[in-house]
Amino acid sequence: MSEDDFDVPRSKEQAEKKAEELREEIRYHDRKYYIENNPEISDHEYDMLVKELEAIEEKFPDLITEDSPTQRVISAEIDEFETVEHMSAMLSLDNTFNHDELREFDRRVREGLGKESEDIEYVVEPKIDGLGVALYYDDKVFQRGSTRGDGERGEDITPNLKTVHTIPLKLTDETVLKTAEFRGEVYMPRDEFDEMNERRLDEEKDPFANPRNAAAGTVRNKDPTVVAERPLDIFVYTLSYNEEGEFKTHWECLQEMKKAGLKVNKNIVKKEGIEDVIEHIEDWEDEKEELNYEIDGIVVKVNRLDYHDILGATSKHPRWAIAYKYPAMRKTSTIKDIEVQVGRTGKLTPIAILEPVQLSGTVVERASLHNEDELERKNVNVGDKVLVEKAGEIIPQIVKVTEKKSEGIFQLPEKCPVCGSDAKRIGDEVARRCINAKCPAQVKQKIEHWTTRGAMDIEGLGPKVIEKLVEHGLVKSIPDLYRLEKSEIVKIERMAEKSAQNLLDEIEESKDQGLARVLYGFGIRYVGSHMSNVLAENYESIEQLMDESHESLLKIDEIGPETAESLVQFFSDQQNRKMIEDLKELGVNMESERETAEQFLEGKRFVFTGALDDYTRSEASELVEKHGGRVTSSVSGVTDYLVKGENPGSKLDDAKEEGTKIIDEEEFKRMIEEKETP
Repeated sequence: MSEDDFDVPRSKEQAEKKAEELREEIRYHDRKYYIENNPEISDHEYDMLVKELEAIEEKFPDLITEDSPTQRVISAEIDEFETVEHMSAMLSLDNTFNHDELREFDRRVREGLGKESEDIEYVVEPKIDGLGVALYYDDKVFQRGSTRGDGERGEDITPNLKTVHTIPLKLTDETVLKTAEFRGEVYMPRDEFDEMNERRLDEEKDPFANPRNAAAGTVRNKDPTVVAERPLDIFVYTLSYNEEGEFKTHWECLQEMKKAGLKVNKNIVKKEGIEDVIEHIEDWEDEKEELNYEIDGIVVKVNRLDYHDILGATSKHPRWAIAYKYPAMRKTSTIKDIEVQVGRTGKLTPIAILEPVQLSGTVVERASLHNEDELERKNVNVGDKVLVEKAGEIIPQIVKVTEKKSEGIFQLPEKCPVCGSDAKRIGDEVARRCINAKCPAQVKQKIEHWTTRGAMDIEGLGPKVIEKLVEHGLVKSIPDLYRLEKSEIVKIERMAEKSAQNLLDEIEESKDQGLARVLYGFGIRYVGSHMSNVLAENYESIEQLMDESHESLLKIDEIGPETAESLVQFFSDQQNRKMIEDLKELGVNMESERETAEQFLEGKRFVFTGALDDYTRSEASELVEKHGGRVTSSVSGVTDYLVKGENPGSKLDDAKEEGTKIIDEEEFKRMIEEKETP
C-alpha cells in the first residue's frame, strides 16, 4: 500500500499531527497485545494503522522518528557490534543449590544489616534462562540495548532488540521515568521454540539445542531481518539507573516498570522471611515445568533499596541477592556407536547411539550430532562419556564430552554409506551431502516426505511399503507412485487385493491436494509447511512460480535470500522440471486452492497446548490457517479456542481464567472435517 490508498494530509503540519496520533495509537495497541495479552482490535485493523503511518512517512520522510513503530526492523546488515559501557555494572549473582545455603545467605544479610532477630522482606523471581541485556532510555525513547559482556561493557545490539515487540520504543506517558537503564532477560517461549525447530527440521536445517542457545544466537545475529523472524521475547526485572523518581523498594520499581509499558514477569512475589521463600521455591519445583519459558532457578532479592546500599557488593556479586539453582535436565551417558543417516536432500547426519538414560520422563537412547563442525567442536567419538540434554520436543542433544575415552574425533565418510557415491561439502555449507540424486536413501526419504499428512497424505504408504517398492526398483521417483499397478503391489507386499486397491485409491485421491501441499511434498530446502502456504497465497499455479527470479521472490513477505535462492535452484534443475511435467501429465493438481478452501474459521483465533496424536503442531496450524483462522502462541481475551493435547501446559489455566472455549483433539478434528465450529 502507498499514500494513494490513504487520505494522507496534504500539509506537513497536519501530517505531523496525524503521524504522532497514529504512533500513540499503535503503541497503545502494542502494549495491549504484547504486554497485557489483551488485544482490543483485530490484526487487520492494527495492520491498517501501521500502513497508514507508513504512507504518511513515505510522503514526508523527514517526519520519521527513531521511536516510530515503523522503525523496528532495518534491512541493513551489521558489520560489527560496537562495545558500549553500561550505566552501572551488570554483576552476576552468586548461586546456591540447597536450602541450608539459602538460610546462610539470609543469616549474612541480617547480620550485615544488624537485624539478626528480624525477618527480612524478600522479592522472589523466576530466573529466566535466556540472555541478559541492558536497555537504555533517554527522554523516554529507547536509545540503546546491549549484552552483559564483562559486566562493565557489552556489545551494542540495538537494531536487533528493536525487533522484539515486547521492548517498547517509547515509555508511556504514565511513568515518571525518562532517563533510565533497565535490565532484562531475552528468551524464547517454549512452544514457539518447538514450532521453530519443527520448521527447521522440515527444511533440513539443524535444530537449535535449547531455547537459551536459540535466543542468545539470534540476539547476536548480524542481520536484523533474521532476528525479526524469530520468536524472541523479554522479561525486564530491574531498574539499574534512573534520573527521575525516588523509590524505596525493588517492588516499587517493578510496579513503575509495568506502568512504563515494560514486560515484567507476573510470577514475581514478595515473601516475609527466608522460610516463606524456601516454601515458595519448593512449590515451584513442579510448577516451573508448566511455564511457557525455561527457568533454571529462583532469584531472591532484599526488597528495600537502602539495604542494598548498606550490604554492597563484592567484585563479582551483590550481597543483597542470590540465585537458587534447580537441578538441570541433563544426564551423563556413553556413546556406544555413531550412525550416519542420509536425508532426502542427501545430507549426512551423525546420530549418537547412547547407553539408555532417563531424562524428562522418557528413555533417551539417541542424540543428534548434526554435522562435521559439531563433531569437531565437541571433540566426540565412540566410547566417550557425554552430557545429554533434552530441551523441547526435539531429538536430545549432546552438550559436551565429560570424559574422553577414545582417540580423535569421529569422521564423517567421504562416500555415501548407502550408495557409495561421493559425499561432499558444497560452498560454505556445514553439511556434507551425497551428490547422487538417485541414491536409494534419498529416494526413500523423498517419497516418505511426499506421502506425509502435511503433504499428499497417503496414509497407506508407510516406510516399510516404500522401502520394498524402492528396493524392487518399482519406484525410483515421485511420479512412479502414480504409475503403480495393483499386480505389482500385491506381489511385492503380499497384501490382499482389496488392500492394494485401497492404497491405489489413496494415491489417486492425493492428486487433488493442491499447490501448497505439492510444494511442501517436494521437500525444497527452506520451504516447509508454512512457507508452502505463503507461496500458494501468492501464486495461482506452479507455472507462475517456476520461472520467477530471485529478485521477484524477495518481494514476497517472509521470503528471505536463502529461501529465494533454494527455489530458483530447485526450479532450474532439469530433473525437477521433468518431474513436474510428469506429475502434471499423470493428473496431479498443481493449482492453488486458496479460493476453494472454505473459510469457515475466518476471524477465529486458536492456541494449541500439549502433544497431539494425529497432527504435528505445524500440520494443525496449517489446517486452521487454510480455513481462514489464525494461530497464536498465548491465550488472551480474544482467543476463541484452546485445543488441548496430552500433557497440556499453563495455557490451559490461562484459558480457564479467560473463559476461552477448550476443545480436545477429537473435537478439533471433527470441526475441520465437518467445516463447522462447535
